[in-house]
Amino acid sequence: MSEPTRWVTETDPGHSQWYIERFRQMRAEGADLDGEARLLDAIVPPSSRLLDAGCGPGRVAAALSARGHQVVGVDADEELVDAAGRDHPGPRWIVADLATLDLAAHGEPEPFDAVVVAGNVMTFLAPDTERDVLERLASHVHPDGAVVVGFGTDRGYAVADFDDHSAAAGLVLEQRFATWDLRPWSGTSAFCVTILRRPHAAYGPPVGR
Repeated sequence: MSEPTRWVTETDPGHSQWYIERFRQMRAEGADLDGEARLLDAIVPPSSRLLDAGCGPGRVAAALSARGHQVVGVDADEELVDAAGRDHPGPRWIVADLATLDLAAHGEPEPFDAVVVAGNVMTFLAPDTERDVLERLASHVHPDGAVVVGFGTDRGYAVADFDDHSAAAGLVLEQRFATWDLRPWSGTSAFCVTILRRPHAAYGPPVGR
């Protein structure tokens, strides 16, 4: 495990359990929690193999699984992953650090059709690991596979830095929106949803081949 993430160092004790209960309550109240899953479902074939990177308590991976995809959820927070497994049977849940991610070591050697990174995951990473994370995610998708990332633009991670890190990771920017329901992007948007693509030449053979 690399240095602690900002999720650990910049939140109060008990934050993980609060986060779990927050989404349990929202789900019980009938809130729409599937926006990210709808977008990913729209850009991949049926029955795709998908990775939810920074899955938290599992809402996105669960919604994708319910749509018929084969889903693996990964998070460094054991408490969140434990809640995901209890609340959402179906996906496979793994505790792992995104900055050193090697899913073959966890028995998942096959590459993914796409990766989703939702819930401000990028802004909660350990400092200076953003490029490492994007490189590890890129290495886990098929050539031409998508890496779809969303985060708030006011949380200390500049979109320009994200673009630099993505390019350094061998990912190509394909589309950008201001919301998960595809509102137009502008430089003043409070949120950024980016569809990146791993070109065929990046990183040689994908993981597991």
